[in-house]
Amino acid sequence: MNIHQNVKSAFVIYLMMFISLLLAAGVIIYLSHSVTTEQALLSDKNIITLNGPWKFAIGDNIQYAQCNYDDLGWETIDLTAPPGAHDGDVGLSGYIPGWSATGHPNYAGYAWYRLKVRLDNLPASNNLALAAPPAVDDAYQLFINGSLVGSSGNFFGKVPTVYSIQPRMFVLPESVKKEKIITIAFRVWMSSGHQAPDVGGIHIAPALGEKTYVEKKYRFQWNQTIKGYIVEVVLPIMFVLLAITMFLLNNSRKQKQTCKWFIVALILLGLIRLNQAVYFWFQIESGYQSTILGSVILRPLLLGSWLMAWREWFELRQPKRMPEIIAILTVTYMAFQLFELLPVSKTLFQTHLAITDYIRPLFLILLVFITYQGMRKKGIKDLLVLIAIILVAIGLFPKEVSALHIIPGIWFPYGVGVSRGQFFYAAFVFVMYGILIQKTKELN
Repeated sequence: MNIHQNVKSAFVIYLMMFISLLLAAGVIIYLSHSVTTEQALLSDKNIITLNGPWKFAIGDNIQYAQCNYDDLGWETIDLTAPPGAHDGDVGLSGYIPGWSATGHPNYAGYAWYRLKVRLDNLPASNNLALAAPPAVDDAYQLFINGSLVGSSGNFFGKVPTVYSIQPRMFVLPESVKKEKIITIAFRVWMSSGHQAPDVGGIHIAPALGEKTYVEKKYRFQWNQTIKGYIVEVVLPIMFVLLAITMFLLNNSRKQKQTCKWFIVALILLGLIRLNQAVYFWFQIESGYQSTILGSVILRPLLLGSWLMAWREWFELRQPKRMPEIIAILTVTYMAFQLFELLPVSKTLFQTHLAITDYIRPLFLILLVFITYQGMRKKGIKDLLVLIAIILVAIGLFPKEVSALHIIPGIWFPYGVGVSRGQFFYAAFVFVMYGILIQKTKELN
């Protein structure tokens, strides 16, 4: 590599790394910035948090929405959360366990919540609004005095179509504003397939108050939701920048080392992370569609492509059938991921451990094997590469890493959820830039 090419290569690497650093710094600044705090909202006397106790019943009957329905025999659920409680995703406060933890384990289907609220307890206002619960498994309809006011999810089919639960605000109908007491009812649907011990129904209490003040809470919840997934937008940009860097460096060298699988792996990783933000910010794909795209298509391809990427990186030729083995394993994983979404799988396999939980470790075993072969070939001088493999593997195998109980699955800097994988993927990007700088110096 001549001096001109060396300067050009170094410029590309440092430029892309600098842009990535700016993106990472921008995320930190954005997460730390907050105009409104949850404490300020909780102390706002213009809003009443509807902790209940709520009347609760599993099953479904549309008559449950009527204000004169007799719910005396129903059980009660208090939605009051312990101080400091928040969800394990984006950090929304006021989170409590669902009905699986309060007497209805393994139940999936419809359930109803009912609460009578005295409007004369609120500050005088003719413009009341309700901030709907921003954490619900999995969809809901809101009724006030028997009338449908709004929903999250599509309830037109035999089985509701589930979308991501987003913060929502509903203005109370004119017909109920003069009432002294109103009946608020939530018809909740949870699909089968949830395995966590605290799933089911409403997790964060709704709030009622004057529209202007409820809007503040609504905007705060949306801001928290955006913050919770902003990393899923920034990381794909960083992956693309790294892919472009590798492509440009490879094309500038006389002796080209193919990096097509590494670029494919980075693009797939970016797509699967970006899809998280798309699903939770926009309701353009249902939960089922998101699962098909993410779990059935992208994740198996992602695992297979990373095995090929590291094999390509180490320029391994043996065993010759390794690409075929990876392809078969990837297709098998895709098939079983799809199979586990079918109702027949739940009938045939009454187990909490999915079939794919046995298949996925095979990818990890192959990764260890490829890494061992590569390190034997390249030697200890590629220690940074080993670090890069470990970092990306921690993100690719979250269940296996969580089973070790060594590294927490999620942190909450500035009260916003940032997953373990997001941290390690970001670290992986910068380690890779270090590797590229090292390789450029070696080619001088």
